[in-house]
Amino acid sequence: MVENALDKIIKKKEQRLKDLKKSVSVDDLQKKISENKSFINFKEKVEFNIANNKVSLIAEIKKASPSAGIIIENYNPVDIANKYYKNKATCLSVLTEEDFFLGSLAHIYKIKSKMIPMDPTSMHMPILCKDFFIDSYQVHLAKYYGADAILIILSAVPENIANQLYEEALKLNMSVIVEVHTKDEARYSLKFSDALIGINNRNLKTLKTNMNTTFDIHDILINHKGPLISESGIKTKDDLLNVVKKTNIKTFLIGESLLKNID
Repeated sequence: MVENALDKIIKKKEQRLKDLKKSVSVDDLQKKISENKSFINFKEKVEFNIANNKVSLIAEIKKASPSAGIIIENYNPVDIANKYYKNKATCLSVLTEEDFFLGSLAHIYKIKSKMIPMDPTSMHMPILCKDFFIDSYQVHLAKYYGADAILIILSAVPENIANQLYEEALKLNMSVIVEVHTKDEARYSLKFSDALIGINNRNLKTLKTNMNTTFDIHDILINHKGPLISESGIKTKDDLLNVVKKTNIKTFLIGESLLKNID
């Protein structure tokens, strides 16, 4: 059987977590989390824009991806965050997976410490820790580094783990994006009533992108009370406006097409 891209990433993540847990306990993380005053409400920021009929852009920061390879050679996440901030992005998505995306949780800390050294409300740009969450330990880890939201990819974890991740994030006062790619995942995601639901147009097993995924799945999610997000494959303003017109989705997570034209 050919191992798919998602399986490879998860296997590597499992090993990394096994090693990390030996050196840093949840209790250690909790002590530092209680001192963290940099929280910004990710979900509320998006809901405010929806209420005011505005489009929200969750602008992604990443050095590389399995599908695109190295995207930015001289990678400086703080500089990228500043450019997004000046151009009025709603939120940031920081890719922190180390082995396939060349990310780091430290990038979240650096962005927050450089951009909001005094007043956490002055930035107004909350940060999603975009990673492959497979263990509730990671939720504490993300919060420790300053993340305001986490991502739960339903294709990456069994239902019981997805439930645990969701509950742990809510306990830590974090926003949650539950990511779906199929109709079955979309139906299951409706149980996460306090989450934002992201429709990923990229199949994480094959890495192929199809914008029709958003259109095919949208009807299942139309009664979800939280914000819906269209993720991946959006390259132009026309792509974005087409989604708005057909689905009324007004929140978009965009990475490569911004990063390849960062100036």
